Order: sequence, then structure tokens, then C-alpha cells
Amino acid sequence: MTFSVIGTDGNGRFGLAVSSSSPAVAARCTHLRDAVGAVSSQNITDPRLGTRILDLMESGADAQQALDAALVDYPDAAFRQITVLDAQSNTAVFHGAQTLGIHGAGAAEHCIAAGNMLANEGVPQAVADGFAAAKGALEVKLLAALQAGVDAGGEAGPVHSAGLAVVSGHGWRDSDLRVDWHEDPINELARVLEIWMPQRDAYVVRALDPATSEGYGVPGDAR
Repeated sequence: MTFSVIGTDGNGRFGLAVSSSSPAVAARCTHLRDAVGAVSSQNITDPRLGTRILDLMESGADAQQALDAALVDYPDAAFRQITVLDAQSNTAVFHGAQTLGIHGAGAAEHCIAAGNMLANEGVPQAVADGFAAAKGALEVKLLAALQAGVDAGGEAGPVHSAGLAVVSGHGWRDSDLRVDWHEDPINELARVLEIWMPQRDAYVVRALDPATSEGYGVPGDAR
């Protein structure tokens, strides 16, 4: 019911984009941490696994070591699909025996993609290749990856939610966009991203040093 991509710009920014037939998929599957990396926990989702794997990587494990350790004595591994990218761009992926429908993973430089209930086996690699081929900010590359997945066939059925998020070392997600229910969620996410990107850096400045901000972007602000 889901396909996703995790990527980095190689300069300390990590991001994840995901789409699904179920509502609010990004709220469950997206796990990011500054200077550590990213995890997508999907299929029959257990969000706790994302936090567990990030904790292990923060303690010194690489992507594969953290994934393996998180699943030791974990009773429901058969139902989970997990992708991991660490701060050194190492990746890891796990497909439990109960992963739904056509499923698989694809990889390219600085990214890993995976999906389940797919229209065909080529979708995850198309997602990864879409990320690698796109130019621009990490957010733009993540969106391009989702669009490439749709072009390659996407899910077996219609998707209804999508989201993308990025961390850049500031202490919070400086981009965090979601379309929780829509008939065309990836194109709607593209519309929201187009509005967001010209304003992203200004919101970072407002948080870190509001006195130097050129303005707060609200009615009545005459600065």
C-alpha cells in the first residue's frame, strides 16, 4: 500500500518522501534525525521501529547493524518493511515474509526506495532513479522520485496520501509537508512544495535569529 524514498544531499540534509493508498501515511512512516539519518517503517507499520533504529544509529551502529539489532527478538518482523539510510549514506532494507503484494527495493547514489502492493516490480528502482536524476534541492529530488514511481506504474490501486520531510541540522524538520487525503496527493504535494520552497529559509531565520529576519510574513507586519 506504500512506496517511499529516503535520500540525502551528501551535505548533512536527510529526507523522506512517501505515498500510500491509506490516509496520513507520512505521519506513521517518516523518521528523521539530525546528523543520524532516516528510516521508513511501512507495510503493516510500526512507527516505534523508526525511533529504535535511529537510536541505534545515534549510538554508533551503521544502517545495516541498526536494522538487524532492532529486529532481534522483535516478534512481528514478518509484517514489516523497513528502509534505512545513515549519515554516511549506507543503506539497509528489510522485507518481512508477510509484506503485501508485489514488493521490492531500489537504490541509487545517496538514496534507497521501497514499496509494497505495487503495480510492478520495477517501481522501486524507478523511484530511486528519479531521485538520482533530479536536480535541485533535496525536497525537489524527493518529489521527483515519487513522481517517477507513479510514471512507472505506482501502486496496484489509487494513492490517497503523500508527504515529504527534511532535516538539515537545525533541530527540527525545516520542511515537513503532508497531504493526508486527496484524489491526487502527489500532484497536490507538488503544489504545496511550490508554495513552500521560496519561504523555507525565511522560516529557519525566524526561528534561529528573529531579530535579523526581514519580516514575519503575516498581515500587519510592517518590517
